[in-house]
Amino acid sequence: MTARYTLHGFFMSGPTYKVGLMLTLCGERFDYVSLNLREGQHKTPEFLKLNRFGQVPALVDTSNGKALCQSAAILDYLADKTGQFGGSTLDERLRAREWLYWGWDKLDAPIYRLRGWKRGFRQLEPVQVAMYETERKAALDTLEAWFTAGHHWLAGEHATIADIDLYGAVIYAPESGEDLAAYPAIKGWLTRLEGLPHFVPMSALLPPESRKAE
Repeated sequence: MTARYTLHGFFMSGPTYKVGLMLTLCGERFDYVSLNLREGQHKTPEFLKLNRFGQVPALVDTSNGKALCQSAAILDYLADKTGQFGGSTLDERLRAREWLYWGWDKLDAPIYRLRGWKRGFRQLEPVQVAMYETERKAALDTLEAWFTAGHHWLAGEHATIADIDLYGAVIYAPESGEDLAAYPAIKGWLTRLEGLPHFVPMSALLPPESRKAE
């Protein structure tokens, strides 16, 4: 059976993992096209037709030919198409998206940039490192306070795209230099999400090479 979705991305990309994890949790098979960012494959005319920003990920829905970019928008689209993880009420849907947009603004940027700096992909001045470390701590403190207050998920009684999205950033925090042992409530939330049916960890979900859906 031909897979409905084709995910274009990079195996070390947090946003690519978010989309791959959403597809997997929804039980959706997908083809995966691995791009070599060092060779600029995300800047080719062919790829720019799929993602005008020249970034990963990009998702193609082969059932209707739609090409989508930006992981948050893709998660929203998949929640609509699959009927899963979108929130069961209007309040849950709104809260999920509030967290999702907050995450990109406050959580993802410092974690991803410090991770890139640690791995030698990004150059940062000491003042920038200090700024991102402060921002990372503030964001993690916000999440820790939310879960410490007794919430199991970010938007209601069940996991939503907000949990999947923010998980795809927090899981890289150790690579950015943050010890999550200082955040027991966040660690409990990570464990709950990892216990969902069909969960696959980042190390096993996206290979360095392209592959067809199994």
